[in-house]
Formats: sequence, structure tokens, C-alpha cells
Amino acid sequence: MLERIAEHQAHTAHAEATLQALTKRGREFLGTEHAILAGAMSWVSERHLVSAISNAGGFGVIACGAMPPELLEKEVAATKALTDKPFGVNLITMHPALEELIQVCVRARVGHVVFAGGIPSQANIRAAKENGAKVIAFAPALVLAKRLIKSGADALVIEGSEAGGHIGPVSLTVLSQEILPYVTDVPVFVAGGLGRGEAVLGYLEMGASGAQLGTLFAASTESIAHENFKKSFVRANARDAIPSVQIDERFPVIPVRGLVNEGTKRFMRHQAEVLKKFQDGELDKTAAQLEIEHFWAGALRRAVIDGDVESGSVMAGQSVGMVTAIMPVADILAALRSQAISALTARAERG
Repeated sequence: MLERIAEHQAHTAHAEATLQALTKRGREFLGTEHAILAGAMSWVSERHLVSAISNAGGFGVIACGAMPPELLEKEVAATKALTDKPFGVNLITMHPALEELIQVCVRARVGHVVFAGGIPSQANIRAAKENGAKVIAFAPALVLAKRLIKSGADALVIEGSEAGGHIGPVSLTVLSQEILPYVTDVPVFVAGGLGRGEAVLGYLEMGASGAQLGTLFAASTESIAHENFKKSFVRANARDAIPSVQIDERFPVIPVRGLVNEGTKRFMRHQAEVLKKFQDGELDKTAAQLEIEHFWAGALRRAVIDGDVESGSVMAGQSVGMVTAIMPVADILAALRSQAISALTARAERG
């Protein structure tokens, strides 16, 4: 019996060392205890959640979203007041004031700048690195991954369509096979549908340096999201998180993954009504497109802040089915680590 216990302890110690080795590059790049960075979620990834994640050993990321430069400046300062640990700022490349937002990050000496929502220019990347910041960019394909590295990106995130919010068309399972074996000169973090440590471990063994998670953190204790929003995550299954549907190719809809509710059903009816107005000559193509796009204006805030989870936009990834309770971020990070170590230990004990 004692021999079996000693053997188990030895396997566990080896598993812990293995996990440390697999995450070494990601941890050193982020400057954190865990090679886990948080997805930037508008209205959710603000000073309280970001600092809580960083203080717990992960890497918090402020979601700049549509913030003007002066508001981002205040948010960065407020976050620094709550943590002395590393954190980053996520900037949307389509933001009209992108260059000013980059300068806010430069002046505040933000350690990591994350570009999302498009491919940043070489000038944008160079500007963000002016005071020694590291740049992280999203790579939706191998050819773009190589281009971003050539432009100066220090690390990449490859995000599969399983993720919540705005998504691309390819799953993480496919993206990881396309990119991880061929991109080794910078750290690559995987994202999309991740909810357990065993899954993260699998991608680490394929060559990833760490992982990005959003959905689990959105429903955490420290998240400022309304209790209705968090409880909708706990109730949901993976199949409840679906992309927004486009009913006519002439009027493209940017795919956004969220929980099915009355709002998503109304959006389908709204598209049909706008399409009829266009066909009847009541609206021209531009006006019709704008009317479709404006349907969701303010819908994410209504869900996250006001708790309107029926008509608001409840953005969530397919990992929402693994949200079984509202937990502190420290417990979420500890659980991910424990699950990975348990998987490595069990493998060793199977021989």
C-alpha cells in the first residue's frame, strides 16, 4: 500500500514537472504563474475581472472595444491600481482612433498589446512596441500567421469557431493542425471551446505555449456581469451557443456566437422584414444593410450589465456547457491545472 502511494506521488510530481515544462514558454512570455490568458470580452473584461485574473496567476486582458482613448487611459490606470501583475490591452484594428489608443498603451507602459478584429499593419505593431511592449495578434490561417510574425508580432492566438462572440469559420481542431506544427518561432496560444485542463494539455503537447479562455471567466465570481447573465451560462448546454444566422447573401451578417434567446429569434424575423422592404423598394441596399446591423446595437450591454438575457446578446462559447457553477477565477485556474496534472498522472500509471 505504501509503495503504491509513493509511486502515485512520484507520478504526480513528474506530471507537475511535465506541465511546467510544457507551459514554460507561455508563462515566461506572459510573465505569469499559469500560461492562461483571458479573452477580451466587451463590458466584461474590465478592471475588476482583469486584475482578479492577473492576481490569481493568469493574464487578464482589458477589452478596449469601442472605448475612446481617454476612457481606455482611465481603465488602464484603474487596473494598475488593483494589480501589480502583468496584464494586457486588446485593441480592435477597425477602431477609428486606433493610433491614439496605441499611444495610450505606450504612454501607460502596458506590457502586452493584443490586436484583434483584423490584421494590424506593420506600422501599428511597431508603434505598440515603442516602449518595449510585446504584441499578440490573432492568426486565422497559416499564411496570415507567417505574415504577422514577419511584421513583428511577438506571439499569436489561434481562435477556433467554437469561441464566443465574433468568430471565424474554422474550428480550433483544424486550425491547430494547420498552424502549430509550422509556427515555432513565436509562442502560439490556442482558443475556442476550451473548458477543461485535459483539452489544454492536448494542445500544449501539439506545440501550443498556452491557452486563451473567455467563457469560464465571464461567469466567474469576480465578473461584473449581471447575475442573470452568469446564471444563463450555468443553465446552458454547448448546443445552446450558436452563431447568428444570415438569411440572404446580399446582406451579410457578421457571425457572432451566443446563447439562443428571444433576441436571436427576433433577429431572424427582423432580417426577413428588412428584406421584404428592400424587395418592395422601400429601402435601398445601404439602408437595408444598416437596419440589419443596427438590430443588435446595445444588445450586449443589455445582457451583461442590465441582465436582459431574453432580448440582449448573450455571447458565449460552446464551452458554456462546462460552466456548472459561478466560481472565483483562482478556483477556475486551479481546476484547469489540476485536471491537466491528473491526466498526465493517470497516463503514467497506465504505463
